[in-house]
Amino acid sequence: MDAIKMQGIVKCFGPVRANDGIDFTVRQQEIHCLLGENGTGKSTLMNILFGLYHPDEGEIYIHEKKAAISNPNDAYALGIGMVHQHFMLVNQLTVLENIIIGKEQGGLFLDQKKSEEKVSELIERFGFRIDLHEKVANLSVGMRQRVEILKTLYRGADIIILDEPTAVLTPQEVDELFKILRQLKKDGKTIVFITHKLNETMALSDRITVIRKGKVSFCCNTSDTNEKELATQMVGRSVETVVAKKGSSVGETVLELKNVRLQDKAEGTVSFSVHAGEILGIAGVDGNGQQELEAMIAGNQKVREGTILIHGTPIEKLSVKERKKLGLGYIPSDRHRNAMVPTFSIAENFLLGYQDNPEYCKNGFIRFESLKEDAQKQVDLFETKLAGLDQQIGQLSGGNQQKVIFGRETSHDPGFMLVAQPVRGLDIGAIEKVHKTLLELKAQGKAILLISAELSEVMNLSDRIAVLYEGEVSAQFENGTYSKEEIGLFMTGKRAGGTNK
Repeated sequence: MDAIKMQGIVKCFGPVRANDGIDFTVRQQEIHCLLGENGTGKSTLMNILFGLYHPDEGEIYIHEKKAAISNPNDAYALGIGMVHQHFMLVNQLTVLENIIIGKEQGGLFLDQKKSEEKVSELIERFGFRIDLHEKVANLSVGMRQRVEILKTLYRGADIIILDEPTAVLTPQEVDELFKILRQLKKDGKTIVFITHKLNETMALSDRITVIRKGKVSFCCNTSDTNEKELATQMVGRSVETVVAKKGSSVGETVLELKNVRLQDKAEGTVSFSVHAGEILGIAGVDGNGQQELEAMIAGNQKVREGTILIHGTPIEKLSVKERKKLGLGYIPSDRHRNAMVPTFSIAENFLLGYQDNPEYCKNGFIRFESLKEDAQKQVDLFETKLAGLDQQIGQLSGGNQQKVIFGRETSHDPGFMLVAQPVRGLDIGAIEKVHKTLLELKAQGKAILLISAELSEVMNLSDRIAVLYEGEVSAQFENGTYSKEEIGLFMTGKRAGGTNK
């Protein structure tokens, strides 16, 4: 039996045809991956199913009955729930309050005990392991996602849509999420999993539908395909895994950390250097000092102890603007907070951090012609999908936002690149482009500090690797010295040389 059947779905945004006659079918009690590059129409299609958008053409059938879905309330009435990429939770409310808000038990008078009993039953049934009375503000990203899933279950959803659910999760949190989704399937739920990650698609799904340029390009059982075929179907060409060539020569020291304390709880300090023509990769499980390292170098957090130098100049007391003048290019891990203004246009976002650049500013006036010319070059270079440079950057998909930021930061000839989680939220074609760009910058003699939660990314691109554990370096070595499994042990606290912390 089909749980979902969407026929001939068309959705246009001005001249952009986001969904172009899409047919999409999901069988009952299966995990179905909706796969495709950023901006191909995956989220648009599911927002139509959830009632956030209305199709210009096409029909929807739920459990083989024609359905009219005008808003999310209609969707919930049909048993459809959606977990969005950017969570819709109130930080100052508890887990329980976030789950039951708008759907409280007890009619006219709130019966919180009854509501709590119902949520507790769901937690026990699906093995969520979460404290109902903890404030959402205190939860990790993975725990917040569980709250969103519980919200949909509490509202009676039998069909659950998850939009890029692993984009901001650690590998451990991804494993936990997959356990929950498999249990939901076992319990009779139908799951639609929007993603662009091939390894996750192959590991989790029963069937796959690939969307390319607003149309379905491929549909099959997961057991009948492989990552290479899926990559080709997504991008329309073969995609290569970018790997750095070993043995490249390095130049002078560009970045140096001397006895820097990353975390108050850390017993020791961190010291390392990055040279011209070199990529130093920082590996480790999220939360072991990566965010503090990034923030201290970028100028968003005060250095607790120690010295950081760029080209021999101590930067602890320098502003972000002064650090950029020393040659700092910065790709932050949190683009929404530290790299863009969602309501500004793409051209205006391209200006951020460089508004004093004489190329773009003369006698206090912005030279928009020069700005737009440079912005368009980078947009074309990274094959960014957008309506135009005047479009708000917040209207782009997460991957296309990242392309704009990457283009901006690499276009000003930086001597040193601080690159944190550069491919988070990017599709396979964009990942290939970003990785090639990093290696091109290295070949030009740039020094690059790469901070990534993706160990394969660190191993593919780095000349040397440093592993962070509880705010300290548990190992630092030439890439190729240790296997992926051995590096994994360093990430859990084992020291290079065989000792444990």
